[in-house]
Amino acid sequence: MNETNGETAQPKEQGKRQQWEQSLLERLAFASLAEQRKSRRWSIFFRFFFAIYLLVLLLMVFTAGLGEKPLTGKYTALVDLDGVIAADSVASADNVIAGLRSAFDSSARGIILRSNSPGGSPVQASYINDEIKRLRKKHPDKPLYAVIEDVCASGCYYAVAAADKIYANKSSVVGSIGVLMNGFGFVDTLKKLGVERRLLTAGKDKGFLDPFSPLPPRHREHAQQLLDTIHQQFIDVVKQGRGATLKENKDLFSGYYWSGDKALSLGLVDALGSAGYVAREVIGAEEVVDFTPRQSVLDRFAKRVGMAMAQTLSTMLMTSLPRLY
Repeated sequence: MNETNGETAQPKEQGKRQQWEQSLLERLAFASLAEQRKSRRWSIFFRFFFAIYLLVLLLMVFTAGLGEKPLTGKYTALVDLDGVIAADSVASADNVIAGLRSAFDSSARGIILRSNSPGGSPVQASYINDEIKRLRKKHPDKPLYAVIEDVCASGCYYAVAAADKIYANKSSVVGSIGVLMNGFGFVDTLKKLGVERRLLTAGKDKGFLDPFSPLPPRHREHAQQLLDTIHQQFIDVVKQGRGATLKENKDLFSGYYWSGDKALSLGLVDALGSAGYVAREVIGAEEVVDFTPRQSVLDRFAKRVGMAMAQTLSTMLMTSLPRLY
């Protein structure tokens, strides 16, 4: 009787095992099929994404220049100097100079450099100033007028000092003819926190102006000499650009800001007026054409799409590489 029950139980166990194996194989097959479908969907998505991207690029190529009306008749060229003057900003020397060159090479009757900047890099400002002088010499019959909006201070004034004339609003902020270097010192803070500063250098002054180390007198003197040198360069550029227009004032090159009407009395600006006023009344061409280099909507879209694609591809590559974490 027991032998019979054992013989009956054994086929049942084998049947259950076969059912379990069959179920496992089915689940694996379905999982593999689902993974293949998922891969195909992602493949279709990326193909569609690339197709759209290529289509946008082709449209940009074939529509470049289309829709722009030819520049005919009397008009005033406009170039914006807007924002902090730095190598990686919209107010970089490269951007501003590119606009100025296009404006001078055009048939415009005159050029307005519309300025609204707190300043920035003295190097970038110097590049713009030098290029203005070169272009004015190359095109002596085409005047360049700087028009100050809210503010034109420090490096901004350095740049526009080479203009034929400078206009401002009576409430504009003008000047700040000086040079600044600032920072913080955390020496006592580290001592109070019980933190030891370990600075290793090759060259006794390589740790120049390190914020966590005491400021030696020789470092302070060297920094001041550097600032004085650049300040004198700034003063020389302003005097060269403004000439006899500047009035004698002991605070003129002190770094002070001035209102537009006060700047007029000091000779920092020639007259009060807006960009529209200068175009209409001074240049005699009321129509204004913007020559400022700007990214189009398609350019910005292509840039963003390109960045997104790069990030996506980078993620895909990283996930396919061995990782030690």
